[in-house]
Amino acid sequence: MSDSNLPGTDLLKTVLEPLLEDFQHWFTRSRHLLETEQLSFMSHQEQSDLLLRVKQAQDELNTAKMLFTATDKQVGIDMATLMPWHQLVTECWNVAMRFRQAREA
Repeated sequence: MSDSNLPGTDLLKTVLEPLLEDFQHWFTRSRHLLETEQLSFMSHQEQSDLLLRVKQAQDELNTAKMLFTATDKQVGIDMATLMPWHQLVTECWNVAMRFRQAREA
């Protein structure tokens, strides 16, 4: 059994847990936007493809969160997994910003 008082474990709980929650928040918001609005600056296919990628990322995130919780928050997540999520969130932010700008025009 590992020592849950190790500095690395505290770092995972302090940094990784809120990061996973942030991803969850932004994927949920993005999914809602993509499911409820027709985005005039995207084709239907582009919007459907982005929605599919968000759903896939949510599935991956949910699996990662389950593993993180099952290991008592002592297992990290590879940057190769986190970076595509970060890129997808950035893409979704840009879409949301364009949507707000289009509504204000």
